[in-house]
Amino acid sequence: MPVPAAADELGRLFGTAGHELHLVGGTVRDSLLGRPATDLDFATDARPDQVLTIVDGAAEATWTTGIEFGTVGLQFQGVRCEITTFRADRYDRVSRNPVVQYGDSLETDLLRRDFTMNAMAVSVPGHAFIDPYGGLRDLATGALRTPAKPEESFADDPLRMLRAARFVAQLGVTPAEEVVAAMAAMAAEIARITPERVQVELSKLLLGPYPRRGLELLVDTGLADVILPELPALRMEIDEHHQHKDVYAHTLTVLDQAIRLEAGGPDLTLRLAALLHDIGKPGTRRHEPGGGVSFHHHEVVGAKLTRARLRALRYPKDLVADVAELVALHLRFHGYGRGEWTDSAVRRYVHDAGPLLDRLHLLVRSDCTTRNKRRAAALARTYDTLEDRITRLREEEGLRAVRPDLDGNEIMRLLGIPPGRLVGEAWRHLKELRLDRGPLGHDKAVAELYRWARERGLDVPPGGGEGGGGGAG
Repeated sequence: MPVPAAADELGRLFGTAGHELHLVGGTVRDSLLGRPATDLDFATDARPDQVLTIVDGAAEATWTTGIEFGTVGLQFQGVRCEITTFRADRYDRVSRNPVVQYGDSLETDLLRRDFTMNAMAVSVPGHAFIDPYGGLRDLATGALRTPAKPEESFADDPLRMLRAARFVAQLGVTPAEEVVAAMAAMAAEIARITPERVQVELSKLLLGPYPRRGLELLVDTGLADVILPELPALRMEIDEHHQHKDVYAHTLTVLDQAIRLEAGGPDLTLRLAALLHDIGKPGTRRHEPGGGVSFHHHEVVGAKLTRARLRALRYPKDLVADVAELVALHLRFHGYGRGEWTDSAVRRYVHDAGPLLDRLHLLVRSDCTTRNKRRAAALARTYDTLEDRITRLREEEGLRAVRPDLDGNEIMRLLGIPPGRLVGEAWRHLKELRLDRGPLGHDKAVAELYRWARERGLDVPPGGGEGGGGGAG
């Protein structure tokens, strides 16, 4: 494997000081996979204070935020590096925090790592390849195994079970039977992990090339029951169109299709919306006369559940709001029929989606999973017509940012009122008219404002709202 020149030079400094230095972990794995690595991870027999002495004067910068865990960070020849002393940690198996204990050998250090593909090393500057646990073999065959027994590894750090699902999604590897069995037996242990750490792993999983595989592993092992219970809850629910075995299978298909429609790279907001768009169905399932099943208002319930779950996982507020809004809106299109919407309805669709409109287009198109090709083609054509109408209205009316024909300052001037609640009410009234009718023009907007004001008993200038402007509508 290619070794960066900076790694060799750093290795020479350690060798001169009488210490070992090895590239380890993801740095070695990614190099063997041909993936670029911007940061370098090293293991050494030198203690942290010795590491700082060795690199003193040679590194452009050092930082010690991880020194209590034996890690020294540095910038060396423009490369960001982390150097960690050999470890042989013990775990209390209550939290995931180790009792740091330094080790005496590289092999012991590699044994405590999560998976064999991350338990390989390359010495620098000698380039000796060290692989005591078969990581290269597993990497070549796409097998995910642990250096130690998986039960021991996951008991030490349950987060490794989520990392297993993440590697399945990122690398397309297949977990060994014993790894899957241990994950299933120990799924409840994931409750020891903080929501923030769960969120990071789930996001990385969803952004991988194969998120469906990772999600299926979480569901099959019971881990999803703990961290994302809304997903396995879909398995027993039947889609209202009876076109899929269950809503769970439909959901994963929607996710696959949304990913195929992405144009600018992985989109976490879209992928979360695809994953969660139907989680309101279990709570709204109703058996109808004649054997049918309905899920009325499941988008409303689903949006509420989405907010609760993403907040529990400590996702950022803006992302929570965006994903929940997409879930709430994903069924709106089905009222479009064969184009029966008025221009007012189209304006409101665009207005309610706001900056999420492009994502909503992708989500709605992805939500069509019928196996009936004629029906699928008809739905696609119908949505094409909606997008065409949106484009036309945007061009004709400046639809992207719908605002009233009068701003707040002019409303205050015309009505002779100070800033306050009434100004906001008048502004919203004019905005509703703008959505219903399109642009009114200044004169008609003034007439409508005066009409609104008279209905509320406000003083209106003599003749206000009368004449040609008053016939708007």
